[in-house]
Amino acid sequence: MSINNQPTPVTFWEAFAYWLKLGFISFGGPAGQISMMHQELVEKRRWISEHRFLHALNYTMVLPGPEAQQLATYIGWLMHGLWGGIAAGVLFVIPSLFILIALTWVYLAYGDVTVVAGILYGIKPAVTAIVVFAAYRIASRALKNNVLRGIAVLAFIAIFALDIPFPYIVLMAGIIGYIGSVVATDKFKAGGHHVDSSLSYGPALIDDDSPVPEHARFKWFRLITYTLVGLAIWAGTMFILFTAYGWEGTLTQMSWFFTKAALVTFGGAYAVLPYVYQGGVEQFAWLSGSQMIDGLALGETTPGPLIMVVAFVGFVGGWTKEILGPEMLPLAGVAGAAVATLFTFLPSFLFILIGGPAVEASRGDIKFTAPLTGITAAVVGVILNLAVFFAYHVLWPQGFDAAFEWLSAVIGAIAFIALFKYKAGIVPVIVASAVIGLGYSLLL
Repeated sequence: MSINNQPTPVTFWEAFAYWLKLGFISFGGPAGQISMMHQELVEKRRWISEHRFLHALNYTMVLPGPEAQQLATYIGWLMHGLWGGIAAGVLFVIPSLFILIALTWVYLAYGDVTVVAGILYGIKPAVTAIVVFAAYRIASRALKNNVLRGIAVLAFIAIFALDIPFPYIVLMAGIIGYIGSVVATDKFKAGGHHVDSSLSYGPALIDDDSPVPEHARFKWFRLITYTLVGLAIWAGTMFILFTAYGWEGTLTQMSWFFTKAALVTFGGAYAVLPYVYQGGVEQFAWLSGSQMIDGLALGETTPGPLIMVVAFVGFVGGWTKEILGPEMLPLAGVAGAAVATLFTFLPSFLFILIGGPAVEASRGDIKFTAPLTGITAAVVGVILNLAVFFAYHVLWPQGFDAAFEWLSAVIGAIAFIALFKYKAGIVPVIVASAVIGLGYSLLL
């Protein structure tokens, strides 16, 4: 397919196959997943232009919930309507859910996770390298002038050194962007400059000047319908759990707790982890603190959004509380994981399906796009902070006073060089790192 030719239209089932594949290979957390989608959908397949991709990304960055999953939902919805969005969003999550259920069952049933621990030991530094590389890629696209670079630096300092909560950083970046739309318009237009995708990657199916499809236009009937259906799913499931187990029942409490968690996840999984820890460990005693750390390790190194650690919490909680009796612990775990996942991700779909038309309508208005451009710049700084967080916990897992993990440092360096210099794929890097970690653990 020539770069000067219009790409071939994509059917729903062709897109379905891609979203399914993405669900199994989406390692590296939100930074890696967003980078992976950009590389595949913007650069290679040209399903969507750079400008439209970044506009959608800006919107998902300001929403509570997993931004990479919401970005996939948004693009799927833009391409193929309601069912395209649902397919993209669900397939982004389902493989991770099944993998985490299987790994958590092994973790609880056998307790011998030497092999898993060895694999995780190798994967963790590779994941750190992926996040660093993805931060570089996103920064190279989004930070096109010194004003946006300055916002990114200030955001990093704010979250790393001053421990300012992510929502406040988003708010300040948005205010700066809005002011910039008035006093420095060129600095906040389409990521700081005019993006001409025809010069970068060729024309796209959804190009800069492509009209908004009918299904993406704002209609009150559609907004009301989607809202009522979403609320009916939420309330109906809550009612069933309340009827079966009462308000104090474990699954009922999980449904309410993870609904609240879904609405405060500004900044991704790490922003909500303290909340999940406080509720799951201290308030409800669904799991122990050490189990929470193990769950985070599994969540970091399985495909899908990192917030899928909630499935681990739900599984362990259902198992620990024996909600279906002592003879049905695995099924109880599955029920807990399913409830945690449903109530964590349901709001994400509503945010995209309800808010998407307004976002598409605002594409040409600098007063709407400039705040989102400023927020994207700030998020680059936050991603860099995430990379530092990963590196610290991988290289000094017991703290600075303990031994430095030289092998992890070597694995991470090799992984980064492979990604940056040799353009290696993410999956081969993950697999090779896992093999090294496994071999090291078996030699000990």
